[in-house]
Amino acid sequence: MSAAPQVVIGPYEADRDADAVARIWREVRWIDDEETHRAALRTFLDGAPVEVGRVDGSAECAVARTMGEYDLDTARVSLCAITGVTTSHIGRKLGLASTLTSRALRAGAEDGAAISALGMFEQGFYDRFGFGTGAYAYETVFDPSSLRLDHVPYRRPERLGDDDLDEMYKATIDRRQHHGAVRLHSAEQFAAEWGFTDDRIALGYRGPNGAVSHFLVGSLKAEYGPFRVRWLIAHDDAQVLDLLRLLRELADQFHAVKMAEPAGVQLQALLDQPMRQRSRTKDAAAATSTDAIAWWQARILDLEACAASVCWPGEPVEFVVDIDDPVGRFLDPADGWAGVSGRYRVRVADPSSIERIGDAADRSSTATMEAGIGAWTRLWLGIASASTLALGNELHASPELLRALDRAIRLPRAEPGIYF
Repeated sequence: MSAAPQVVIGPYEADRDADAVARIWREVRWIDDEETHRAALRTFLDGAPVEVGRVDGSAECAVARTMGEYDLDTARVSLCAITGVTTSHIGRKLGLASTLTSRALRAGAEDGAAISALGMFEQGFYDRFGFGTGAYAYETVFDPSSLRLDHVPYRRPERLGDDDLDEMYKATIDRRQHHGAVRLHSAEQFAAEWGFTDDRIALGYRGPNGAVSHFLVGSLKAEYGPFRVRWLIAHDDAQVLDLLRLLRELADQFHAVKMAEPAGVQLQALLDQPMRQRSRTKDAAAATSTDAIAWWQARILDLEACAASVCWPGEPVEFVVDIDDPVGRFLDPADGWAGVSGRYRVRVADPSSIERIGDAADRSSTATMEAGIGAWTRLWLGIASASTLALGNELHASPELLRALDRAIRLPRAEPGIYF
């Protein structure tokens, strides 16, 4: 019988772990063997706190986190994004990803993050750490020549490259505010994502100060498309239209564009004869279509900070909620933050508030709710209404409280605006 593997958790050390982590990323097919990808990975690892799980001395799991900000309603709260969870083919079933992910959440909470978010490989795994499914993102494939933007003047763009990365990163941080927007405070991660983007085309515009103000970046693998937009970064609505008009003018090069619908835009409404496009291209490789998928998840780390960011000017809604946070099953409270399980008094008002009360506190005189932190996050970010969450057995409350919360918590669709 072989000896049990020796498992050690510790911070990533480039001299010791770089080759092993690159091997993990190749095994999960996040990168290939090209030096461009390897260089981008080195940049990524240099720009984020990373912990690894070493098995018999070799890193077999790595988890990265990046601090940033999340636009919650009209406020902005601190964010800890889990930007990479990778496990090698021989490092599985050892609990490494669970241990490292829960430790990353603790570190983010102790660094002051109010919320955490991540891109999920599949729904289910991250639920065990309290994550709830994010809002749908709408990804549309369309013929750019059909964009009805005659009222938007065409502006000749500039070609952007490596020398513009600092300005592009700043434009990404300074882009327009909208509910759900994610801003990652890591120029290295931005540069890494740039390096991971194959067959890249980057075009944009400069503001009066000469710096890049708005831009788009995408991949074009075949002559006629589709052109896959990875970033569409704008400071205001006029700049969004600038970039969409630019796509229209490139229609003689590529016949299809694939992109996530920008926040505040309904792309179908801007297309000429979208139903005809859909029927005529239904058997094409890049058929006109719109798909909805929730690719990201989130969970609240600081209940008080997130509650204070949501305002309801109507009649206040007051209740007591018992919150269950499963991440506590992976963390020892003696070592620090271990989740937010407990009983709380909530007031949805202007501003809203939440305060911890004793777990044995009487709650017979007020409305009550029971919810996991994932469902609570989905409610508080406006991803799903209280009634929808109750229908899905994610929370439990009286019909009267559900109706009151349906009226009080109404937020726009949360749209991260970038991939991470």
